[in-house]
Amino acid sequence: MPLPITRYQVSTHYLWAGFAALALTGLSFWMAFVWPLAWIATGLFLISAVLVLYLALRPAVEIYESHLKIGQAAIPWKHIRRLDRSSNVPLMVRLTLSDKTRILLVYPSDPHSSSSLLRQLRRHAREALIDGVPYRQFWSEPVNATPSRKTVPTPRYPLLLPDDEAEVERMFQRLKSVGHFDQKTSPEDK
Repeated sequence: MPLPITRYQVSTHYLWAGFAALALTGLSFWMAFVWPLAWIATGLFLISAVLVLYLALRPAVEIYESHLKIGQAAIPWKHIRRLDRSSNVPLMVRLTLSDKTRILLVYPSDPHSSSSLLRQLRRHAREALIDGVPYRQFWSEPVNATPSRKTVPTPRYPLLLPDDEAEVERMFQRLKSVGHFDQKTSPEDK
Protein backbone atom coordinates (compact mmCIF):
# COMPACT_ATOMS: atom_id res chain seq x y z
CA MET A 1 0.00 0.00 0.00
CA PRO A 2 1.49 3.36 -1.00
CA LEU A 3 2.17 5.95 1.64
CA PRO A 4 0.38 9.30 1.44
CA ILE A 5 2.28 12.33 0.23
CA THR A 6 0.61 14.42 2.91
CA ARG A 7 -1.89 13.78 5.68
CA TYR A 8 -4.07 16.56 7.04
CA GLN A 9 -5.53 16.00 10.51
CA VAL A 10 -8.18 18.16 12.13
CA SER A 11 -6.82 20.54 14.73
CA THR A 12 -7.30 19.38 18.33
CA HIS A 13 -8.39 22.89 19.28
CA TYR A 14 -11.85 22.08 17.91
CA LEU A 15 -12.17 19.05 20.17
CA TRP A 16 -11.25 21.05 23.27
CA ALA A 17 -13.59 23.87 22.25
CA GLY A 18 -16.39 21.31 21.82
CA PHE A 19 -15.80 19.91 25.30
CA ALA A 20 -15.75 23.43 26.75
CA ALA A 21 -19.05 24.21 25.01
CA LEU A 22 -20.53 20.97 26.47
CA ALA A 23 -19.35 21.96 29.95
CA LEU A 24 -20.91 25.40 29.56
CA THR A 25 -24.10 23.74 28.31
CA GLY A 26 -24.25 21.67 31.52
CA LEU A 27 -23.56 24.71 33.69
CA SER A 28 -26.24 26.82 32.01
CA PHE A 29 -28.67 23.87 32.15
CA TRP A 30 -28.16 23.67 35.91
CA MET A 31 -28.59 27.45 36.24
CA ALA A 32 -31.76 27.40 34.13
CA PHE A 33 -33.69 25.79 37.01
CA VAL A 34 -32.95 28.85 39.15
CA TRP A 35 -33.01 31.52 36.47
CA PRO A 36 -35.31 30.75 33.47
CA LEU A 37 -33.47 33.07 31.02
CA ALA A 38 -30.50 30.69 31.20
CA TRP A 39 -32.45 28.33 28.88
CA ILE A 40 -31.47 30.63 26.02
CA ALA A 41 -27.79 30.25 26.91
CA THR A 42 -28.28 26.49 27.28
CA GLY A 43 -29.67 26.27 23.74
CA LEU A 44 -26.93 28.42 22.25
CA PHE A 45 -24.16 26.50 24.03
CA LEU A 46 -25.71 23.19 22.91
CA ILE A 47 -25.89 24.31 19.25
CA SER A 48 -22.30 25.56 19.33
CA ALA A 49 -21.11 22.35 21.05
CA VAL A 50 -22.74 20.19 18.37
CA LEU A 51 -21.28 22.32 15.56
CA VAL A 52 -17.75 22.41 16.99
CA LEU A 53 -17.77 18.68 17.80
CA TYR A 54 -18.98 17.96 14.25
CA LEU A 55 -15.95 19.87 12.95
CA ALA A 56 -13.62 18.17 15.45
CA LEU A 57 -14.70 14.69 14.37
CA ARG A 58 -14.13 15.23 10.63
CA PRO A 59 -11.96 12.49 9.08
CA ALA A 60 -8.36 13.05 8.06
CA VAL A 61 -7.60 14.02 4.46
CA GLU A 62 -4.74 12.17 2.74
CA ILE A 63 -3.12 13.16 -0.54
CA TYR A 64 -1.71 10.35 -2.71
CA GLU A 65 -0.20 10.52 -6.20
CA SER A 66 -3.16 8.65 -7.68
CA HIS A 67 -6.06 9.63 -5.44
CA LEU A 68 -7.50 11.70 -2.62
CA LYS A 69 -8.60 9.90 0.51
CA ILE A 70 -11.17 11.43 2.86
CA GLY A 71 -11.62 9.07 5.80
CA GLN A 72 -12.19 5.69 4.13
CA ALA A 73 -13.39 7.08 0.77
CA ALA A 74 -10.77 7.15 -1.98
CA ILE A 75 -11.39 9.45 -4.96
CA PRO A 76 -9.10 9.12 -8.02
CA TRP A 77 -7.80 12.48 -9.22
CA LYS A 78 -9.00 11.82 -12.77
CA HIS A 79 -12.61 11.59 -11.53
CA ILE A 80 -12.66 15.11 -10.09
CA ARG A 81 -14.23 17.50 -12.63
CA ARG A 82 -14.74 20.65 -10.52
CA LEU A 83 -13.09 22.01 -7.42
CA ASP A 84 -14.83 25.06 -5.91
CA ARG A 85 -13.76 26.70 -2.67
CA SER A 86 -16.51 28.28 -0.61
CA SER A 87 -14.78 29.12 2.68
CA ASN A 88 -11.23 29.46 3.97
CA VAL A 89 -11.37 28.72 7.73
CA PRO A 90 -12.71 26.14 8.10
CA LEU A 91 -11.75 25.17 4.57
CA MET A 92 -14.82 24.11 2.60
CA VAL A 93 -14.30 22.77 -0.91
CA ARG A 94 -17.04 21.34 -3.12
CA LEU A 95 -15.77 18.52 -5.33
CA THR A 96 -17.83 17.53 -8.37
CA LEU A 97 -16.98 14.08 -9.69
CA SER A 98 -17.29 12.68 -13.21
CA ASP A 99 -20.59 10.96 -12.33
CA LYS A 100 -22.04 14.36 -11.21
CA THR A 101 -21.73 13.41 -7.52
CA ARG A 102 -20.91 16.33 -5.26
CA ILE A 103 -18.82 16.00 -2.13
CA LEU A 104 -18.35 18.76 0.40
CA LEU A 105 -14.88 18.56 1.91
CA VAL A 106 -14.75 20.33 5.28
CA TYR A 107 -11.31 20.71 6.83
CA PRO A 108 -11.17 22.70 10.07
CA SER A 109 -7.65 23.73 10.96
CA ASP A 110 -5.34 26.73 11.02
CA PRO A 111 -5.14 28.97 7.94
CA HIS A 112 -1.67 27.71 6.94
CA SER A 113 -2.76 24.04 6.85
CA SER A 114 -5.97 24.96 5.06
CA SER A 115 -4.15 26.88 2.32
CA SER A 116 -1.62 24.04 1.99
CA LEU A 117 -4.41 21.47 1.52
CA LEU A 118 -6.19 23.71 -0.97
CA ARG A 119 -2.96 24.12 -2.98
CA GLN A 120 -2.41 20.32 -2.97
CA LEU A 121 -5.98 19.71 -4.15
CA ARG A 122 -5.63 22.27 -6.94
CA ARG A 123 -2.25 20.87 -8.05
CA HIS A 124 -3.34 17.23 -8.25
CA ALA A 125 -6.80 17.68 -9.83
CA ARG A 126 -5.43 18.06 -13.36
CA GLU A 127 -8.69 17.41 -15.19
CA ALA A 128 -10.82 19.70 -13.04
CA LEU A 129 -12.12 23.21 -13.37
CA ILE A 130 -10.68 25.14 -10.44
CA ASP A 131 -13.20 27.76 -9.29
CA GLY A 132 -14.59 27.70 -12.84
CA VAL A 133 -11.20 28.11 -14.56
CA PRO A 134 -9.50 25.28 -16.51
CA TYR A 135 -6.46 23.73 -14.80
CA ARG A 136 -3.87 24.93 -17.33
CA GLN A 137 -5.22 28.45 -17.37
CA PHE A 138 -5.41 28.57 -13.55
CA TRP A 139 -1.74 27.62 -13.21
CA SER A 140 -0.71 29.76 -16.24
CA GLU A 141 0.60 26.81 -18.19
CA PRO A 142 0.71 26.95 -21.98
CA VAL A 143 -2.48 25.66 -23.54
CA ASN A 144 -0.72 23.52 -26.17
CA ALA A 145 1.55 20.98 -24.57
CA THR A 146 3.33 20.14 -27.82
CA PRO A 147 6.76 21.69 -28.16
CA SER A 148 6.71 24.44 -30.76
CA ARG A 149 8.97 24.17 -33.76
CA LYS A 150 11.60 26.81 -34.29
CA THR A 151 10.37 29.27 -36.84
CA VAL A 152 12.77 29.95 -39.66
CA PRO A 153 13.01 33.65 -40.46
CA THR A 154 11.58 34.53 -43.84
CA PRO A 155 14.29 35.13 -46.43
CA ARG A 156 14.87 38.71 -47.58
CA TYR A 157 14.92 39.10 -51.31
CA PRO A 158 16.60 42.19 -52.79
CA LEU A 159 14.12 44.61 -54.33
CA LEU A 160 16.64 46.87 -56.05
CA LEU A 161 19.78 46.37 -58.02
CA PRO A 162 22.98 47.36 -56.17
CA ASP A 163 23.35 50.54 -58.32
CA ASP A 164 19.75 51.58 -57.59
CA GLU A 165 20.24 50.83 -53.90
CA ALA A 166 23.31 53.13 -53.85
CA GLU A 167 21.31 55.89 -55.58
CA VAL A 168 18.50 55.59 -53.00
CA GLU A 169 21.07 55.79 -50.20
CA ARG A 170 22.61 58.98 -51.73
CA MET A 171 19.16 60.55 -52.04
CA PHE A 172 18.37 59.67 -48.44
CA GLN A 173 21.61 61.21 -47.15
CA ARG A 174 20.98 64.39 -49.15
CA LEU A 175 17.41 64.62 -47.89
CA LYS A 176 18.69 64.19 -44.36
CA SER A 177 21.31 66.94 -44.70
CA VAL A 178 19.46 69.51 -46.83
CA GLY A 179 15.85 68.79 -46.01
CA HIS A 180 14.61 68.53 -49.62
CA PHE A 181 15.62 67.05 -52.97
CA ASP A 182 15.31 69.99 -55.31
CA GLN A 183 18.19 72.38 -55.46
CA LYS A 184 17.26 75.92 -54.58
CA THR A 185 16.87 77.89 -57.65
CA SER A 186 17.33 81.60 -57.58
CA PRO A 187 14.29 83.80 -58.29
CA GLU A 188 15.97 84.83 -61.55
CA ASP A 189 15.85 81.25 -62.92
CA LYS A 190 12.10 81.16 -62.64
